[in-house]
Amino acid sequence: MEINEEYIEKVKALIAQKDAEKVVGCLKDLHPADIAELCNDLDIEGARFVYRLLDNETAADVLMEMDEDFRKELLDALPSETIAKKFVDYLDTDDAVDLMRDLDEDKQEEVLSHIEDIEQAGDIVDLLKYDEDTAGGLMGTEMVTVNENWSMPECLKEMRLQAEDLDEIYYVYVIDDEDRLQGVFPLKKMITSPSVSKVKHVMKKDPISVHVDTPIDEVVQTIEKYDLVAVPVVDSIGRLVGQITVDDVMDEVREQSERDYQLASGLSQDVETDDNLVRQTSARLPWLLIGMLGGIGNSMILGNFDSTFAAHPEMALYIPLIGGTGGNVGTQSSAIIVQGLANSSLDAKDTLKQVGREAVVASINATIISLLVYIYNFVRFGSAATVTYSVSISLFAVVMFASIFGTLVPMTLEKLKVDPAIATGPFISITNDIIGMMLYMGITVLLS
Repeated sequence: MEINEEYIEKVKALIAQKDAEKVVGCLKDLHPADIAELCNDLDIEGARFVYRLLDNETAADVLMEMDEDFRKELLDALPSETIAKKFVDYLDTDDAVDLMRDLDEDKQEEVLSHIEDIEQAGDIVDLLKYDEDTAGGLMGTEMVTVNENWSMPECLKEMRLQAEDLDEIYYVYVIDDEDRLQGVFPLKKMITSPSVSKVKHVMKKDPISVHVDTPIDEVVQTIEKYDLVAVPVVDSIGRLVGQITVDDVMDEVREQSERDYQLASGLSQDVETDDNLVRQTSARLPWLLIGMLGGIGNSMILGNFDSTFAAHPEMALYIPLIGGTGGNVGTQSSAIIVQGLANSSLDAKDTLKQVGREAVVASINATIISLLVYIYNFVRFGSAATVTYSVSISLFAVVMFASIFGTLVPMTLEKLKVDPAIATGPFISITNDIIGMMLYMGITVLLS
């Protein structure tokens, strides 16, 4: 069923009338993601009314599909006992931890005290200790594990027991008596192997795994490289402590892409179109102020060359060309480097090699652009005009500088453990604009 404006207004009207029976009728055929979309368009009281009508399992699924900011607002309005018994008890540990991170420490403790399953509460507490940007902070503890010394009948019996509490089974992991990961058990072997065989004789040894402290971007690369649907997570001594599934990774990839895109666009924090004016302003204003300072700096540079403009007024015509070309070239170079760093096709150790390669590409582009502008100015102003030579030489210098600068900055930031996505935004454009003007004016004065 499509969630359109008319449908949302209909549900809002039914909620206003407190007609629970008809609201249930509207919701019964909807996917949890669609119900979450509907709740995002309601106020808090409307969302709470809808949640009271949902069974606990559906309510938990809807909550995790909901917009993060609205979910936090809803959780703040709900008592701790309701959060524990209506949501946390019905979530996998990784989702439960994501939910708990939306709460302040006091409310986290209150919610944990209301969780009836002590083992689940303990798992959540353990996972909350990990940095949310590492494998430990992303993993879930729900998985099927078998001991390497079990026989086929014993293994099958245990797998059935464990599977009853799981929504999905991605892999069956093999552990030893100390819970250390030994291999992955192929389900096909359950059918084809003799019943007297032990698991360790038929398992696939040395499985791909990640450490609890592995950064999320490395987890993503591992799953992508080896075409996995899930990856086991081990601790410092090789014990199996959880697994990360591909759906969790995709959520993280999307969020990281959004953060990088906003950072590259000159936004200092994560914002949505429906965020309040204060948040949207505070996210945009810092880079706008920096851009303003850059513009003032440019005007100060140009103000020192009044006599040059008086002698060659046509030079002013090419200020946008010099600034725009430098910004575009720098952004192109930095974007390629940031992408390479993100997908691990490029290593920060190869800085000099990459700068050399970029310099070759830049020299080709700079030559072509400079020649085209020279031909245009030659036809328009003649060979004797200063502008004919100075603009072309300046363009060549600006393109070379912008390309090398746009390569060097993100790789340096990567070495310093700073997000290199910063280098694809206003930072590069502003810097190249200022340096470009200095080169343009300096070369013009030398040729005058």
